[in-house]
Amino acid sequence: MTSTVHRPLTPGAAPGEKRRLVVIGNGMAGARAVEEVLARGGAELFSITMFGDEPYGNYNRIMLSHVLSGEEAEGSIYLNALSWYEENAITLHAGVRVTRIDRHAHVVLSDDGQVTPYDQLVIATGSRSFMPPMDGAWLDPSTEPGQAPTTGAPGRLLPGIFAFRTIDDTRSMVEHATHDDHHRAVVIGGGLLGLEAARGLQSHGLAVDVVHSGRWLMNAQLGREGGEVLRRSMADLGIGLEVNNRVVAVWGPDRVRGVRLRDDSEIECDLVVVAAGIRPNTDVALTSGFTVERAIVVDDQLRTVDDDDVFAVGECVQHRGQVYGLVAPLWEQAVVLADVLTGADPHAAYLGSRTATKLKVAGVEVASMGLTEPERDTDEHIVFSEPKRGVFKSVVIRDGKVVGATLLGDSRKVAFLQQAFDRGLPLPEERAGLLFDLGGPAEEVGVAELADDAQVCNCNGVSKKTITDCVAGGCKTVSGVMDKTRAGKGCGTCKGLVAQLVEHAAGGAVEEDPAASYYVPGIPMAKAPMMEIIREQRLMSPSAVFAALAPDGAEDAKSKMGLSSLLKMMWGEEYVEESDARFINDRVNANIQKDGTFSVVPQMRGGVTTPEQLRRIADVAEKYQVPMVKLTGGQRIDLLGIKKEDLPGVWADLDMPSGYAYGKSFRTVKTCVGQEFCRFGTGDSTKLGVEIETRMQGMESPAKMKLAVSGCPRNCAESLCKDVGIVAIEGGRWELYVGGAAGAHIRKGDLLCTVDTADEAHLLTGRFLQYYRESANWLERTYAWVPRVGIEHIRSVVVDDSEGIAERLDAAVQLHADTHVDPWTQGREPLTPGQFRTALPLEVLPRVPAGRAEELLGGAW
Repeated sequence: MTSTVHRPLTPGAAPGEKRRLVVIGNGMAGARAVEEVLARGGAELFSITMFGDEPYGNYNRIMLSHVLSGEEAEGSIYLNALSWYEENAITLHAGVRVTRIDRHAHVVLSDDGQVTPYDQLVIATGSRSFMPPMDGAWLDPSTEPGQAPTTGAPGRLLPGIFAFRTIDDTRSMVEHATHDDHHRAVVIGGGLLGLEAARGLQSHGLAVDVVHSGRWLMNAQLGREGGEVLRRSMADLGIGLEVNNRVVAVWGPDRVRGVRLRDDSEIECDLVVVAAGIRPNTDVALTSGFTVERAIVVDDQLRTVDDDDVFAVGECVQHRGQVYGLVAPLWEQAVVLADVLTGADPHAAYLGSRTATKLKVAGVEVASMGLTEPERDTDEHIVFSEPKRGVFKSVVIRDGKVVGATLLGDSRKVAFLQQAFDRGLPLPEERAGLLFDLGGPAEEVGVAELADDAQVCNCNGVSKKTITDCVAGGCKTVSGVMDKTRAGKGCGTCKGLVAQLVEHAAGGAVEEDPAASYYVPGIPMAKAPMMEIIREQRLMSPSAVFAALAPDGAEDAKSKMGLSSLLKMMWGEEYVEESDARFINDRVNANIQKDGTFSVVPQMRGGVTTPEQLRRIADVAEKYQVPMVKLTGGQRIDLLGIKKEDLPGVWADLDMPSGYAYGKSFRTVKTCVGQEFCRFGTGDSTKLGVEIETRMQGMESPAKMKLAVSGCPRNCAESLCKDVGIVAIEGGRWELYVGGAAGAHIRKGDLLCTVDTADEAHLLTGRFLQYYRESANWLERTYAWVPRVGIEHIRSVVVDDSEGIAERLDAAVQLHADTHVDPWTQGREPLTPGQFRTALPLEVLPRVPAGRAEELLGGAW
């Protein structure tokens, strides 16, 4: 064990002169250490020089999986852009590798030929991907097994094999995954990074298998039972899993063609992603004569044991025998290092970290701290498991204290458990209260009770005190605090807690965030003025809008879908389509399912069909081996499990219009049979429903729109809980209800008006929807928009024409009806070569087994 020795820093500079601080490593640990130094007045004490292998600023590696999946753009994960270094007078040698440290001359030598002197030196070289031995992986047989694919390594990996560690790795993986001829990937490693990589590759249409050498997934964070529950959750997502196995060979010869496993089974594939763990990057320390065991050995002040002026921090460090691969210990080390370097606290000491994680793995919530299973006979172990729901909870108690906890699929109790684990809070006598609300501790510890140093954001190492200090400094908007502190900018699981802390610290006086009024985040304008400028300047594509209205003309990936929908609504046929501004559903005009196949729902206006259409649907289901045919709540038939490349053929054989079950648009009108057949009917609901759906089919909208028409107040079509619901009443009159919902939110629609004829009901339905399209926020359903705007105001505009825009609204609806083109007719010829390419071979998909539908129907199908 290394003891704490409080040694003074070597002066190294004349009085009044700045000391030369050199940092080898520009990753999360190195940059964070510099940030902490600057926060303690380090700019006045040091002339700072940093070296980084990569030609970029510092970025959040935790978010690379989000870049891989397309959820985040590359630019959004930077923690410190290159401008930050310049603003803080930091000399950054980006893309330059330090090759040796001369401890006696106090200089570092780099591969660009420079010799850089230092007074104090920080080694923050991080870690690299472990490349397990695999026959055929290296084109140059001189490369040793276990060596990571780093710059300067002898040999070259077989094309199609990727480590998953850097932005460049991620960029290359995306390029490879989206190649038209690549269909299947193998991910080596079933830890956090491997599962995230698998999910990210799935988003590009690849079939993915994960091969994990451990006996269960995420064995470093989860016990056996938790790992088994996670395995089922991953399998439900369509990820193939091989546990307690490993890849022993890769075959080519020109590129990856497949892999062979230890049990001699084989998997054909087009790319291999290695996420089999990390190894401390200690080469420069080892060749420079520092003590290296598992990693660079340091004392409690993060000094190397060989040199008082050389420190180390992060994943390359071994402290008291421990090497940490999680981000939270890095933040704790950076604080101590900065205190020591700047003299802010010469006696500061790092005594090790109690590791805890709270994150999402491929969309599944996971929290883990301390022990995963009891180690002593006297340990208490409380376990709840519900594998079908993907939920597992476990708490290990020793001597009345929480010494370990695992939460999978439901992390609502994690706040209390984290506090109990860190601070030894008293526990309820009824131990089940640790997992459920049984009169014990609340789901979330109140923010007032959280300790100041309680870590709120694990991804970026933000404590409660950092957030409250930010609020005390004058920032009182949630988004502003998140921008300044980076809290909530990682995996996002802490955003709710951040908002509570801001409200608490501001005494309830949280200021309205200006960005809350922006229609899309990338353009600082509300919807109405933005639309006005778009019309004036005739901006007909998302890129044109960004160029004209975004700060510095920068494009924002998160804004593209909203802009695309808005522009299509505004310009109709004149809109300039840009494929990267559309979600996959809109690019292929079908609804992607969790296994990568698609759902096809043909239009049945008002729920009405014909024997001929039914025969065609049955023929298509047989021809394309559709695994499930299901009736929907919108009175249509859904064909589930269709492969991407089969979509054009399915549409052609159906010869029916799209039902738009995949878009943010007008979807369906549910109807009852009405007065034509029902003895209670007072209005022809079917006819009116068919007319409305025919006229407004495919209408672009901020969110999906579902309608219903009922032929009498018995309301068999459930009209009162739709975006627009129309109900026939006595005397041939009709009531119009708006803003209803019956999904995750339940709301009875507000009565808009009562009219005398079906034609009036039809007209006012269109006018209401057009007003909603023009004034609602992106993704704001009518059930939120109606109460926000107010039914009285909506009634005055739509029914009474108080703003004099009724004629224009009606004309816009008619223009849509006149210019609408069915996308299934257009889509039968691909717009791009890869539009209908699939990478999911039928045999590898977790499809509904043959006969499953018959089984569900008791054999009566």
